[in-house]
Amino acid sequence: MTEQAATLDKQGPVPLYAQLDDILRRHIDSGEWAVGMMVPSENAIARTYGISRMTARGVLNSLADEGLLIRVPGKGTFIAEPKIETASTAFHGIRAQLESQGFQTATRLVRAEQVKASRRLAKALQLPVDADLTLIERVRSVDGDPISLHRSWVPVSLAPGLIHADVVGEQLCTILDRDYGLRATRVSQHLESIQVEQEDTALLGLTAGLPALLLEDVTSDERGPY
Repeated sequence: MTEQAATLDKQGPVPLYAQLDDILRRHIDSGEWAVGMMVPSENAIARTYGISRMTARGVLNSLADEGLLIRVPGKGTFIAEPKIETASTAFHGIRAQLESQGFQTATRLVRAEQVKASRRLAKALQLPVDADLTLIERVRSVDGDPISLHRSWVPVSLAPGLIHADVVGEQLCTILDRDYGLRATRVSQHLESIQVEQEDTALLGLTAGLPALLLEDVTSDERGPY
């Protein structure tokens, strides 16, 4: 804690948890606690302000519930990226959603290549193991900062030639709909908190082990998943 003047008024009418909440929010709003930074532990906060660990935990959990903090078991508590509201990317590309909110977006193609379906991908896409897939990997940036890494696997049998499509200038969902008649009618999604892997650090501009969100979705039309 660097702001030594910030203390709690234990005799005043404002509850201690509310005072602590206000102090921590000021650290975040001022930028003193930057995105991705680890914040002091429950014990450290309790010692600094002379309060119980339970009170410190409650305030940290409340800020995490709002999306201001990310709590990673065994690692600590980190400052979260500012919220960006979007709907499912399966039905409306994230690029269009961000730009409609006034954000400046950019897309960089990392690779587009033909690969063989792993056992896991084959099961998700209801294909034989080693079926031909087109892998398209892109990094999406907002206002100059990378915010997401997209890896898409599409069966070559459903979208031949996709490897040559302009997936930077156009959204992948638009290309699949217009050129191949693949329009999502159903999507299955799974969201979980993970730690950034070493292979992705350079692409995202992050340090390995920092918290991130992993969204996996499988889109389908009347013929099945793709």
